[in-house]
Amino acid sequence: MEEQVFGGESQPRRPVRPIWTAIKRGALGRCPSCGQGRLFSSFLKTVRECEYCGEEIHHHRADDLPAYLVVVILGHVVVGAFMAVEAASTLSTWQHLAIWIPLTILSALVLIRPTKGAVVGLQWALYMHGFGGEDDQIEAHPEA
Repeated sequence: MEEQVFGGESQPRRPVRPIWTAIKRGALGRCPSCGQGRLFSSFLKTVRECEYCGEEIHHHRADDLPAYLVVVILGHVVVGAFMAVEAASTLSTWQHLAIWIPLTILSALVLIRPTKGAVVGLQWALYMHGFGGEDDQIEAHPEA
């Protein structure tokens, strides 16, 4: 088994977890560990544990990262597409609003779940936030 290094500290004898496989499984809404169990119990709520392999998922900390990633992706795609359409057509402001607002909202709803799954898969692969069997520890740094 290889040793993984996180934050400059070596973790003894942890097996390397396949990062891209875990991200892909999470993006597809599957358990990042086995790829068989469901990752979500509702639209964005993760299951407590995998129904197949028993991997605990409840302690993940995706927080706002999936939403930030969706905003960055859609910001680039939608603004680029808007500018291309604006340069090639003579649509009015209302026509642009009727096209781009629903398209942006729908695209965000389509992307948020796979993005959150991918983030949870990444956390699992890197042993983050309890996926390594230990609790998150906040180190107190004494003020100088």
